[in-house]
Amino acid sequence: MKYKAVIFDLDGTLVNSIKDIADAMNAVLAELNYPTYDYKTYKTFVGSGVRSLVVKALPAENPKKEEVELCLKEMLQVYSKCCTNKTAPYNGILDLLSQLKSKDFQLSVLSNKEDTLTKKVASVLLPDYLYPVLGLKEEVLKKPNPTVALQICKTINVKPEETIFIGDTDVDILVAKNANMLPIGVSWGFRDKKELVKAGATDVLDHPLDLLKILESI
Repeated sequence: MKYKAVIFDLDGTLVNSIKDIADAMNAVLAELNYPTYDYKTYKTFVGSGVRSLVVKALPAENPKKEEVELCLKEMLQVYSKCCTNKTAPYNGILDLLSQLKSKDFQLSVLSNKEDTLTKKVASVLLPDYLYPVLGLKEEVLKKPNPTVALQICKTINVKPEETIFIGDTDVDILVAKNANMLPIGVSWGFRDKKELVKAGATDVLDHPLDLLKILESI
């Protein structure tokens, strides 16, 4: 199989954003006099969108819908101002994107981060490499729902089976499988290798450039 496209997750895959995400959510929690969390804990909260993050961060086991909505709005406002303060591409990512581009791969992003913020982070930190860059617009369409991943294939005119999906959580591996794409995980993100293998990753990269070795061996 000749692969023509790579769709990347954003947070934990292309960029390390956990500090900005955690700082924003902690600011909201502190304002309410609620307990805050360290960066390691936030790695277990992310992956399924900001609403899910808010629910996990609030102290009540089943927080009221009104409080979730209020904190979600506050979190997005705070995070939009700080989302590139401490966030940066992982070592080797820019090199990988450049090399894939030189080999005529189509490169895209699909994230469960809110769409506007996904576009902002990508445009500031990863300009000129990625199209389209899509985040979450409707809760029902978040990964592992394959709908948007399949829309990306139509947009860039490649078949799902010609596409590699790369991410750092089981959600990314599952969306790849649901869309009939090659599921590849990364070990440097917010989850461990065991979760990715259990979800069905065919490979787990320990360094971004490891992808080039896999492509050569296919």
